[in-house]
Amino acid sequence: MPATYDPVMVALRLNPAIDIKAAAAAYQRDKFVQIPNLFEPEVANAVEEAILASPWRLLCQNDKEELLFLTEEDYRSMPPQERAQLERGILERAARNIGYTYHAYPMIEAARLGWDPGHPIHALTHFLNGPEFLSLGREIIGEDKLTKVDAHATRYMRGHYLTRHIDDGGHRRAAYTLGFSRDWQPDWGGLLLFLDQKQDVISGHLPRWNVLTIFDGLKLHTVTAISQFAMRPRVSIAGWYRDDAIKVG
Repeated sequence: MPATYDPVMVALRLNPAIDIKAAAAAYQRDKFVQIPNLFEPEVANAVEEAILASPWRLLCQNDKEELLFLTEEDYRSMPPQERAQLERGILERAARNIGYTYHAYPMIEAARLGWDPGHPIHALTHFLNGPEFLSLGREIIGEDKLTKVDAHATRYMRGHYLTRHIDDGGHRRAAYTLGFSRDWQPDWGGLLLFLDQKQDVISGHLPRWNVLTIFDGLKLHTVTAISQFAMRPRVSIAGWYRDDAIKVG
């Protein structure tokens, strides 16, 4: 029997009160902008619930720095010695500024391959690749040829992190995160930091709820590790606005 999911996604739309011209001006000036209250409260609550209900997988690397994407069952069924070695390696690589560890759900791949039919997060995937969200990106970034977005849900638990990096260019025109972290405190970690060439912090940004952040992914950036005393996970959708040609047939 197919899985059933609760909540049911409401009709998705952007908050009509968004000042798109002001956001576009800020992005052109700073290559960074945050838009609070992206959705009206009813929609935002439904989006948050859909994200939190994602069938999470652990995204990390092994000792060969190969991508691992482990379901909860995969992780539980690992022999204790193998699991301990993986956890040790994660910490060692993090100390050398290598890699990442957090829970993720690959929204585009899941929709394309038919994972978890009926899950409300698929409605969000289609919305993010629909005309309203793409039009918002085109106006703010100043790129009229955007065709789609990458998207993956993320949940950073205690000890999870993303080491400093820049995003590869290619067809990526700008990075975005859609934050759904409630009442976050700076001491809990999980800050989005931008760094200069000396690795000094240029700016740091607290995870927030119902806030869209768009920035130039070629800026050096990092997500600081979640503190052991953080009271809740850091939750977001992350991805890139892209201008790949649309394939037909």
